[in-house]
Amino acid sequence: MLKIHGLECGYGRMKVLEAIDFEVGAESVGLFGPNGAGKTTLISAIMGMVKPWKGDIELDGQKIGGAETYSIARMGVALVPQERELFPGMSVEDNLMLGAAYIPHAKDDIPAQIEKIYAMFPILKERRAQLAGTMSGGQQRMLAIGRAIMSKPRLLILDEPSLGLQPSIVAEVFDVLKGLKSSVSILVTEQNVRESLRAIDRGYVLENGRIVLADSAEGLKTNPYVVKSYLGI
Repeated sequence: MLKIHGLECGYGRMKVLEAIDFEVGAESVGLFGPNGAGKTTLISAIMGMVKPWKGDIELDGQKIGGAETYSIARMGVALVPQERELFPGMSVEDNLMLGAAYIPHAKDDIPAQIEKIYAMFPILKERRAQLAGTMSGGQQRMLAIGRAIMSKPRLLILDEPSLGLQPSIVAEVFDVLKGLKSSVSILVTEQNVRESLRAIDRGYVLENGRIVLADSAEGLKTNPYVVKSYLGI
């Protein structure tokens, strides 16, 4: 699915990522690290918002490094950004419809996809006519995830999905992600490592712009460095 080799990139003259080797297959993968480690920059590079200085980014064998974001989205990559970036003056259902409106392989299946999202997040069906900007933070996060799934992605990327959410909503979001991983490849960046490890198959730890550790979810749970630095045990 997604393969990254020798990636180096940054902003202006400031290098953020160096020698990144990373891949996501038919699985759910976590990307962990502290603030400023480069997690969002890596996602931005995958989505074409940051251009690689060196290295390759491939999707199913096709090089996409430096491609336009809209082209990458049409190839089947969907992003749920940290800030949700909904249309606050539009209804829940209209926001969902926009998730598929400009994706050729998804726009003809909007009604069925909407019902799928409502089954995942019943509160969205209940609030379907409500303006997105008047919903709670947790409900907006659900809507942002639902909108991304509307595009019928092959790879779903979530940037800090638990940010600012109360624990019960965090658990619900990760339960949904755990259920999704059988039908779509998932890449999730998170600081909530404990909750993430319940939903992923493998994970990487990114620090100071470099991958310092890669292992299965079970391996990360018992790794002394992860336990001490990220699980607080």
